[in-house]
Amino acid sequence: MTFASILIQLLNGLAAASSLFLVSAGLSLIFGVTRIVNFAHGSLYMLGLYAAYSLIELLGRTPLGFWSAVVLASIAVGLVGAAIEVVVLRRIYRAPELFQLLATFAVVLVIKDAALFAWGAEDLVGPRAPGLGEAVQIMGKRIPVYDLLLIAAGPLVLGIMWLLLARTRWGALVRAATQDREMVGALGVDQAKLFTSVFFVGALLAGLGGALQIPREPANLDLDLSVIADAFVVTVVGGLGSLGGAFLAAILIGVAKAFCIGIGTVHVFGFEIIFSKLVMVVEFVIMGVVLVLRPYGLLGKKPALQRAIGDILPPLTSPRWQVAVAWIVLFLLIPLFADRYVVVLMTDIACFALFAASLHFIMGPAGMVSFGHAAYFGLGAYAAALLFKRAGLPMEAALLLAPFCAGLFALVYGWFCVRLSGVYLAMLTLAFAQISWSVVFQWDALTGGSNGLVGIWPSAWLAGKSAYYYMTLALCGAGIALLWRVLFSPFGYALRAGRDSPLRAEAIGIDLRSFQWAAFALVGGLAGLAGAVFAFSKGSISPSAVSIAQSTDGLVMVLLGGVETLTGPVVGAAIFTWLRDEVARRTEFWRAVLGLTILAIVLLFPQGLVGGLKALANRWREARA
Repeated sequence: MTFASILIQLLNGLAAASSLFLVSAGLSLIFGVTRIVNFAHGSLYMLGLYAAYSLIELLGRTPLGFWSAVVLASIAVGLVGAAIEVVVLRRIYRAPELFQLLATFAVVLVIKDAALFAWGAEDLVGPRAPGLGEAVQIMGKRIPVYDLLLIAAGPLVLGIMWLLLARTRWGALVRAATQDREMVGALGVDQAKLFTSVFFVGALLAGLGGALQIPREPANLDLDLSVIADAFVVTVVGGLGSLGGAFLAAILIGVAKAFCIGIGTVHVFGFEIIFSKLVMVVEFVIMGVVLVLRPYGLLGKKPALQRAIGDILPPLTSPRWQVAVAWIVLFLLIPLFADRYVVVLMTDIACFALFAASLHFIMGPAGMVSFGHAAYFGLGAYAAALLFKRAGLPMEAALLLAPFCAGLFALVYGWFCVRLSGVYLAMLTLAFAQISWSVVFQWDALTGGSNGLVGIWPSAWLAGKSAYYYMTLALCGAGIALLWRVLFSPFGYALRAGRDSPLRAEAIGIDLRSFQWAAFALVGGLAGLAGAVFAFSKGSISPSAVSIAQSTDGLVMVLLGGVETLTGPVVGAAIFTWLRDEVARRTEFWRAVLGLTILAIVLLFPQGLVGGLKALANRWREARA
């Protein structure tokens, strides 16, 4: 590459970094004060694009109309963010942090369908900025003037935010709340108004980042999850709560992506390296490297030692054997009186129940939050498919070997992950999951790329309506039973000791990191078993099995049922799978219905559905006594 080409790629990267910084700065500000990982922040960015598009059409494609639309769209999104805080989050600030995460994910579903209703499913391409649509010559290369404006916008917003935080009373309160929210409340500060104002500013920044992108990318319904993943990466790489760190990380990631596109294909020692294929994963590689070398980000500070789930959880209790037997009998009888649709749905539920139970194992008893658990589910599915299709193994052998393949990946990933905790741990698991997804998505020769693999059918003796269902029930039930048994073994008690008090656990000689590493391998293998069974039940597998959406579904299943119970993840998987399938068949806006249902459960049962029902039953018994 010539010096001119390097300069142009640098400028392209800086232009992309400015928008990425805006949305990440809002996310970092909200997290720093409220300690909420706001999954809906990407949706606010998406709303910024949609609102800017509509306002430009309304006000006219003139300089005044365009810039007025950008400002008004940002303010409107800020008001939406404040409304989300007042209506939803203010009611659950005392709930465990993971249930707050679940609530923000429900908001994502509602906003996506609201956008679908208001703007439709088609991509909306916005106009060029009036007067800024030309390009300028820099060393013989052309670069749009609008990109130069975006490059200046990032430092300008960073300077304004610094002045607000360092030179105003509001900024002093925000900095104080970042350090100690309880002390700020004890000094007489109205925390409710402070939190609402922080959400307004954070959402406004996300909306501004989206509105400024309207000349560069179309408004579409897929932006929410893709942007929130990018924003999480930037926030974590820079250091949670650090605006300067977010700015530095945005530049690093934006420039790295631009150079991957610009370099293209390079031949090194006879090998062809296609850098353009690294665009989808380079940010996660950067995050993984940074978190391994600097566990708290580039400019982040080591947080106080605390668990991500909140208060000490109550001891787990084994499910009553009578209840377990009753459910087993019911599942065994289902094929006798149900049609094929119900049997297929119950097969899916069994697979996702094991997937959710394996995630619950490390989230609840082990205290390690994972945003990338779909990696093991998907890798297990692909391992089974490849062993069956490419290696020519029989279905039975592929099904039994797939969990060991997934467990091997979990063993490697877990070695890095167990060195972190809290959000940093969760984001590193997301990084590994996205790297796995990128490999699966782009390795056409082996995995089929975006088309996936088809023709993955069970053996002839399992071709009947109920034969495969019974095998699924046996394998997934055995996996769940194994997890429950391990939880009440010395291994499980050691994990819970490390979750509740890491320092005390290490003081009595428990090698906590080794136990957590082994737990990663165990749950990775069992999630891989669930994925392998799922692949053969569908006859095909695609990269969506390894995606962020699949990991998010697993989180929702666990939190919906409740982290504090053993049966919660199984019940959550059943309800979520059934509800999603049932509603999706009846309405185009199934996400909004599902999101509102999840919100209702979170508000009514902040301990999860099973945990909340148990609490109500205990209160009823106490009242009768």
